[in-house]
Amino acid sequence: MTSLRQKQINAIKQMLNLNQPQTKNWLFEPVWKVLIYDRVGQDIISPLISVKELREQGVTLFMQLHSDRDPIPEVPAVYFCAPTEENLGRISQDFQTGVYDIYHLNFISPISRQKLEDLASAAIVANSVANIHKVFDQYVNFISLEEDMFILKHQNSDAVSYYNINRGDIKDTEMELIMNTIVESLFSVFVTLGTVPIIRSPKGNAAEMVAKKLDKKLRENLFDARNNLFNNDAQSGNFNFQRPLLIILDRNVDMATPLHHTWTYQALAHDLLDLALNRVVIEESVPTGGARAKNRACELDSKDKFWSTHKGSPFPTVAEAIQEELEQYKSSEEEVKKLRSTMGIDGENDIALSLVSDNTAKITSAKKPLLDILSDPGAGTSDDKMRLFTIFYICTPHLSESDLKKYESALNEAGCDLSPIQSYTKMASGANANQYEGAGTKTVSMFSKLVSQGSNFVMEGVKNLVIKRHNLPVTKIVDNLMDFKNSQEMEEYLYLDPKQLKLTDIPRNRSPFQDAFVFVVGGGNYIEYQNLVDYAKAKTTAGSAKRIAYGSTTLNNAKQFLKQLSLLGQEM
Repeated sequence: MTSLRQKQINAIKQMLNLNQPQTKNWLFEPVWKVLIYDRVGQDIISPLISVKELREQGVTLFMQLHSDRDPIPEVPAVYFCAPTEENLGRISQDFQTGVYDIYHLNFISPISRQKLEDLASAAIVANSVANIHKVFDQYVNFISLEEDMFILKHQNSDAVSYYNINRGDIKDTEMELIMNTIVESLFSVFVTLGTVPIIRSPKGNAAEMVAKKLDKKLRENLFDARNNLFNNDAQSGNFNFQRPLLIILDRNVDMATPLHHTWTYQALAHDLLDLALNRVVIEESVPTGGARAKNRACELDSKDKFWSTHKGSPFPTVAEAIQEELEQYKSSEEEVKKLRSTMGIDGENDIALSLVSDNTAKITSAKKPLLDILSDPGAGTSDDKMRLFTIFYICTPHLSESDLKKYESALNEAGCDLSPIQSYTKMASGANANQYEGAGTKTVSMFSKLVSQGSNFVMEGVKNLVIKRHNLPVTKIVDNLMDFKNSQEMEEYLYLDPKQLKLTDIPRNRSPFQDAFVFVVGGGNYIEYQNLVDYAKAKTTAGSAKRIAYGSTTLNNAKQFLKQLSLLGQEM
């Protein structure tokens, strides 16, 4: 069964093959070409295809659409960009100056008829109609980060951010544009998969708007005989006999989880190192008074065996795995060299894996009273304290006015911005506080010890932390909807089947779903993603596998989400 990510890779590679089917015949050399993309196209390709793989596809040069480019005659130019006015203007300029002899135009999302006619007019004026070999709508307007995870935006993600969707002064036309942008990308996801989902969503929020618009768009395409993009639904090979369930949720269903001090490896990298598009950029440490610090990019993807194995593991488990690997490799000089190479360390430039810098506190279990933690100058940063209190505030429905003033006073003394508290509304999830206990973890500057001490590296404090597993609010909703569990809350969810001629709120059958896509409007996070991965593994039995993919408009770490809450609070 082919994953969404693999299907997107296949689509991109076919595009690079000048929209011809891929062949495994090694006798055929690839056609040499140049790749021209915009920022959106770059974000889509970056986590999918390495520079080496681009070379294997015959790409000799890849450049930004809006950069200065010299003419390259006789070589096909493959364009991969969004059909925006700005991009089309630059393509028209390329026609006029005759930068290339052969143009293959690939639009990330469909180009409108009017824009296509304008582009054709520009080609006629530039006398370059014969140079345009193909124009394709690719329907790949989303970013696949994992086999079972995708987002809609990285560049310009503010356009579909939690703040932008919920700000008080948003106009109806602006909200309509945001919803249409989200729907267009979700439509691309299912065109790429070649399957039509059954849609569920709560009522009365942005998720409902997206669900209804997507249902309408899918329905219109399905009943358009000439332009039906789902003709091969049954032969798509992605799902066996049952269509997937698409659960569209609003970020307000759970506002506490995005603020967690998490401790799974991948989520920690996102929280502390700003992991973006499967890459972290680390500033190398240099001696005092030495040369300027350099940045080093580290790719964290499926090609990294250690990362693939442990990205979803709690950090205590990762710490033990690191220690075990160091002990194994210590006995062999060659193996040590290999380890140092994969860690990005060499003899001349030992950055000591400064993945966790001096501004992080030691790992500890937060068992002191909350007020003591907020008042302790050594207990994390002001953002750490604000995150911790906001989770407590969301999960404590009846906090007295006097207690709230005590907490606010402590937060003020710690230099915290109280705007996020003011932005919290009744739309927050009613999740119980015990769902979040054990989440208050911080990190220690331990990697310098790891390299210098090797097998003597001791992690007793980390190992002794108790790992508590529980389903987060989003996972509980998924569990109820996939298995059709009777619940008053679930009965109030919309039920939309684009394949049915008539709209209905009643499911035709109530067989449990094996495949689901969970999409969060307003931003997602690695914490929810990993919780769903763990849930799917736990529910998979012999001969019956649960497959769940997680998507969101954007991917926010706690600092970014706290900033959006702060912006909303400042409006009040």
